[in-house]
Amino acid sequence: MRFLLLIGMALFAACHSLPPLPAWQAPEGRQDAELGVIRDLRSGATLTPNQLVERLARSPRVLVGEQHDNPDHHALQVWLLQAMAERRRQGSLLLEMLQPDQQVRVDALKAEFAAGREPQALPERLAWQKGWDWAQYGPLVRYALTQPYPLLAANLDSQEIRRIYAERPTLEGRASTAASVQEALLAQIGASHCGMLPKSQWPAMLAVQQQRDRRMAERLLAAPAPALLVAGAYHVRRDQGVPRHLMDLGGEPGSLVLLLAEIGSRVRADEADLVWFTPGVEKKDYCADMRAKKDPAEPGRKP
Repeated sequence: MRFLLLIGMALFAACHSLPPLPAWQAPEGRQDAELGVIRDLRSGATLTPNQLVERLARSPRVLVGEQHDNPDHHALQVWLLQAMAERRRQGSLLLEMLQPDQQVRVDALKAEFAAGREPQALPERLAWQKGWDWAQYGPLVRYALTQPYPLLAANLDSQEIRRIYAERPTLEGRASTAASVQEALLAQIGASHCGMLPKSQWPAMLAVQQQRDRRMAERLLAAPAPALLVAGAYHVRRDQGVPRHLMDLGGEPGSLVLLLAEIGSRVRADEADLVWFTPGVEKKDYCADMRAKKDPAEPGRKP
């Protein structure tokens, strides 16, 4: 009897084992004691990858915040999807990087993969935007295209962005329109444009940023659950991003926010539920690039 029990326990463990973690790729902070640490920001407890997956797998909505140019964040996103699939069936994946007019392309490619074909030239077939480095996002997108659950656009399209920038529509809801939220976002807009954007244009940029977050919240609530959203870290922050809009839309309870953060980042408990510390990429002087372009007012990309 004991022999059979041990066999049963071994089979259970094998069926619920996690895929191997990806090797670190970014160069900065490889020797830091915080490297790879996963922390519950509410309790301060340190979690193992297995404990993190168990926690996330119980949530109907998971929001994962990334630094767009960090390769380790992209690798961990694929790992998280694979690992959570060992715990429960995924309902949907939503990406900030996809716009509504790309959805028909996504669906067509998913149908081809489901039929056993191997589509080529994915970036061209998807009309992938050059602002999102395909070398970074390609593995996640390709993995999602081969899965049975839907891959969904979570962003605004370019026409909507131009209209919002010009008209600055009123945003409904107390949580997202609180003065503390909008003041913090305005400060980020000023900083992200390196002091080059006239203050007269800040309100229009704020409108675009918050309407992006509202769209992501709406899409997240409409998506098959359990749903996972991948977006920039500022978009998913509890104190100012998508979770504030989920509160206004009545869908915040049960959601979890995981920030993928580089070593040395300070992440507060009011910003996220969980943080996973990764190596950092070499810092670039984005302000120098913006000064060279001499056009910081373009509304197409958020801070």
